Amino acid sequence: MSASSHPSVYQDALGPHFADLDPRLRTYFGPIPAGAVGVGVGTFEIAGLSARALRPVFAVMAWRRVVFPECERDVPFTVRNASASDGSLRAVRVFRFRRRERVMLDRMHAAEGAIVDRLGRRGGLEVRLAVTVIDAGLRLRSDRLAWRVAGLRIPLPPFAEVVVDERIADGLQRVDAVVRLRGIGTVFRYRGSFTYELRRDARTPHDCGPIVRSR
Repeated sequence: MSASSHPSVYQDALGPHFADLDPRLRTYFGPIPAGAVGVGVGTFEIAGLSARALRPVFAVMAWRRVVFPECERDVPFTVRNASASDGSLRAVRVFRFRRRERVMLDRMHAAEGAIVDRLGRRGGLEVRLAVTVIDAGLRLRSDRLAWRVAGLRIPLPPFAEVVVDERIADGLQRVDAVVRLRGIGTVFRYRGSFTYELRRDARTPHDCGPIVRSR
């Protein structure tokens, strides 16, 4: 299997600090070889919306595959990461609630030492994330929001903050993602653990299972 022709978006954003990550996180945040995808499987201790008053808004955003209005514990979860030809990273996250599945879509690229994440079916919500290595783990914190519609980019006021922490603990990769709204506090969160491996993409010939595991 040939190596990727691009460094990962996280390598671009972190520069030499990428080497400060735990080796297993370097697998997750590193480049995905040509003909491969990254697959994570695990369970979230908690996942979903904690502010019931926002359910109508989050239901619309669920249709757009940005966030969702459900909230449950012990939610099975998968993530599929794939590199695009331009070096950007596409992620599909699937949350299997008791009554239905919810999907979150995003596409990321590096810009000026940060990660720019476009979320949803058409990438309409843009979140710029500052990226920092802390104790061999990774922290992403939003510092800029924008809405993209009809070819326009419309900056949004900082009414929301997104913080994501990823680390290795007890042999598993742990993630804690929080959305906070100004004047309200935490309204959405998912927290749990998973295992991750690079696999040959089933759409390419000679799929022989995993090629690299992060544990």
